[in-house]
Amino acid sequence: MNWFQKEIVLPRMGRGFHLITHEILANLPELHRYKIGLANLFIQHTSASLAINENADPTVRQDFESHFSQMVPENAPYYMHTYEGADDMPAHIKASMLGSSLTIPISEGRFNLGTWQGIYLCEHRDHARRRRLVVTLQGSIRSS
Repeated sequence: MNWFQKEIVLPRMGRGFHLITHEILANLPELHRYKIGLANLFIQHTSASLAINENADPTVRQDFESHFSQMVPENAPYYMHTYEGADDMPAHIKASMLGSSLTIPISEGRFNLGTWQGIYLCEHRDHARRRRLVVTLQGSIRSS
């Protein structure tokens, strides 16, 4: 059983649901070494989250943003945590709902995702910073 860990810094992205599968793979050449295993992706932030969903139709990501913005509105009169901006408390709630980590199976050096699945950065702030992911790989190394 081999372990590997690294940090990936994603570029600044605006509010919304962003497909980041290719960015992760481009920064993770070590994945190809693994025959079988698990990848854990963890975002080190409280106002953004990770998810796996539709990777083909961009309107799915737009619908996610529309739905979450209605479900968790800004400026709710009962929010007490308001000094970081109207989008901050809703961002924390959305991040808690969606989660900060993903576990993805590794098969023959690749993420074993479904045909239409992609990894999303769910950015819940209007003016976000660059986001940091910690990627941990665990598994059996492929034979040379």
